[in-house]
Amino acid sequence: MAGRLNAAIAAEALQDHFGANSALESALMAAFDNGRNRICSVCAEVIDQNGSKGVVLQSGLFRVDSMEPDRGTTA
Repeated sequence: MAGRLNAAIAAEALQDHFGANSALESALMAAFDNGRNRICSVCAEVIDQNGSKGVVLQSGLFRVDSMEPDRGTTA
């Protein structure tokens, strides 16, 4: 069985890029659900780059051109 990996996304990223209109859990979860494919794609890219270490997805990562908009990751 593969080891676990810690990953998180900042509330600011969900607000800046995925439409969360507040920091309330319900708004953040809805934004995460709406952006799940893009979030998973960027997360996979960061994990590839950092040697499978944990990751916190900050807003700026979603502005980086080298982060593929869709690597075929599905929820």
